[in-house]
Amino acid sequence: MKYIIIMAICLSSIAATAQSDHANWFTNQAEAMSHASEHQQNILMVFAGSDWCRPCIKLKKDILQDDTFSAYAQDHLTILYLDFPAKKKNRLSKEQTTQNEALAEQFNQSGSFPKVMLVDHNLKKIKEISYNNQSVEDFLSAL
Repeated sequence: MKYIIIMAICLSSIAATAQSDHANWFTNQAEAMSHASEHQQNILMVFAGSDWCRPCIKLKKDILQDDTFSAYAQDHLTILYLDFPAKKKNRLSKEQTTQNEALAEQFNQSGSFPKVMLVDHNLKKIKEISYNNQSVEDFLSAL
């Protein structure tokens, strides 16, 4: 019993630490909109295929997880990461899939991946950001 309690505490602290590293990163539309409104930030909506789209994987690794971008985003952006995985083992919940598909129908009718869009806290489109393997600095300039 003690072992289970200790494991639960460890897992909770790991989850809390991971959450604090990306406090502005969401997969839920309502949570992203609330955070953006509360912090007076725009939302960077990212449509990605995390397990099949090489440019999407590169965008996440080279831009979204970069320290320079993360520092900028922490103060200026709320990130709404909308994943469309292909592999069964990475399947999202039915609710998450439904949300992502609805947002794709509204904002990504062409089915482009990755697709990056800047919207306000009410999801009103501001601009689309092209990702063409540019540097973090060039990506931030495009914002």
